[in-house]
Amino acid sequence: MPALEQFLLIAMVHFLAVASPGPDFALILKQSIRYNRRIAIYTSFGIAAGIIVHVTYSLVGIGLLIASDERLFTALKYIAASYFCYIAWHCLRAKKPGNELSTSASKDVNDSTVSPGDAVTVDMSTKTPSAKSAFLNGFLINALNVKATLFFVSLFSVVIAPETLLSIKIAYGAYLVAATGAWFCFLSYMLTQDRVRYVLQRKGYILDRVMGIILLILAIQLVLSDLQ
Repeated sequence: MPALEQFLLIAMVHFLAVASPGPDFALILKQSIRYNRRIAIYTSFGIAAGIIVHVTYSLVGIGLLIASDERLFTALKYIAASYFCYIAWHCLRAKKPGNELSTSASKDVNDSTVSPGDAVTVDMSTKTPSAKSAFLNGFLINALNVKATLFFVSLFSVVIAPETLLSIKIAYGAYLVAATGAWFCFLSYMLTQDRVRYVLQRKGYILDRVMGIILLILAIQLVLSDLQ
């Protein structure tokens, strides 16, 4: 398959994978609702950095080793399940904002002095994490995602021909990292638009809890798949 056809196929498959709801999306949604655009974007950078891990071990063949070694794959599953449970626990603890907070947010949104892109400040009784912490959260949620492991192993062993030059494979990997970062930064920007964020902060606790349940289900599925 020519390099251009390979690239178009990779780009399409990757977009479908990254745009589908999953742990990465759940974390970005949580960061956007609970904190602000800056934290969500740093989390997006962390998710993109996690892609580097998957691309690297796929290029050097470690991904195939992990997928074929039952003990290594099982260990990765339990680590991922534990981290998913940790994120789910925080999501499930999301509380409904008080009436005063909602009123304050509504006033800020309707105020003509609010410039586009400014985050509406609502006290969610949570301490805003540092940029480093946000980046690390994004990195871990992606790097420990077993489904991402299988996705990239399959991509680099099936879709990309073995005879493809290493330089081209690296270029594919660089695109996957950049495309992932761009998608989640775009998502962070959209979710933290003033009016969107106002709605999310009023009703976002419901989405937060739903995403927590989804992450918990993913964690249970990982453990049950290993027991079976």
